[in-house]
Amino acid sequence: MFNLAPVPVPDLTGRTILVTGAGKGIGAELVRILHARGARTYAGVYPVDQTEALPEGVIQLKLDVTSQSDVDAAMARITAEAGRLDVLVNNAGVINPIGALAEIATDDLAPAFAVNVMGVHRMTLAALPLLRAARGTVLNAGTGAATTAMEGWTAYCATKAGMQMLTRMMALELGREGLRIFFLGIPPTDTAMQGKIRASGLNPISQIPQDKLVPTNVPASVMAHLCGPNPSMTEVLLDVRHEVFTSMMDLPA
Repeated sequence: MFNLAPVPVPDLTGRTILVTGAGKGIGAELVRILHARGARTYAGVYPVDQTEALPEGVIQLKLDVTSQSDVDAAMARITAEAGRLDVLVNNAGVINPIGALAEIATDDLAPAFAVNVMGVHRMTLAALPLLRAARGTVLNAGTGAATTAMEGWTAYCATKAGMQMLTRMMALELGREGLRIFFLGIPPTDTAMQGKIRASGLNPISQIPQDKLVPTNVPASVMAHLCGPNPSMTEVLLDVRHEVFTSMMDLPA
């Protein structure tokens, strides 16, 4: 269904990178790649007790992106230890609640907005001093659900659409300061979130067999590529399936 493969990742030695939502799935795989390519890698994880095994040398931070105290503590530690931040990857995200729009209480949408939109704003605002100094990069992990309504995904579609517009605002207002801003659409990937989607039985995405989903190392490699000092893309709104990325993939004929 998805003819995709990992892309090459440049040498990241000397770069300091923070990834939120790094405890599992795509975030954990991204952290592994960044570390292997030489980056000083900070993994923001929450909940801490649900974290996958990460390589020795990766610096783990308890980082709930809805908590200002967690965010402030993370940035204070990075400032003290590294003194710089080249890339912020806003990868933390939630899909719940899944269900019919008419059956979801309005207040039940708040946690998704708190993570997927406000959490991205909170992290970016806190990281700005270091990012400005480094003329760094903000990479927001997106999805096609930002532009396509999917049954049962009121919270996810609405918040990812909000994240996409927030990304465009960052590009408009921060891009002129030399920061690079990206929103990367990620296709259906074999993660725990996708397990929740399958269990719901709602919309066509839930019907994709697990063995047909994209492996986590594919989107993670594209994200790692964009963390390099000279990423090949200058557009703001991107997708893993963009021809510039697929042209780098070693795909069967």
